[in-house]
Amino acid sequence: MGDGGTAVVTVRRPHENRWSARKKADAVIRLLRGESLEELSRELRVEAHRLQAWRDEFVAGGIEGLKGKPLALEDRRLKEAERKIGALTMENEVLRAVARKRGLQIPPRKPSR
Repeated sequence: MGDGGTAVVTVRRPHENRWSARKKADAVIRLLRGESLEELSRELRVEAHRLQAWRDEFVAGGIEGLKGKPLALEDRRLKEAERKIGALTMENEVLRAVARKRGLQIPPRKPSR
């Protein structure tokens, strides 16, 4: 009971269900493609301010920003470093394969004495 003997009741509207990151991303992409915020809000039955927040989160962090638990700064840096290492590893493998085809060895053999 609240003050004065009145009960406080919280009503959950049917359209307040949790949205998956994919559904949020689809809505945000529609906004980014130029659909009207107000019309999309009415169609999806989502408050305009909520759509704007999803858009801002998406722009700031891509889909990771919409999954509910954004990655910590250290985790984002680690993921970026892992992507970079993967790209460099692939690049090195390609260069080594090209070098082998041309009869080269990487790293080069040490000259004999």
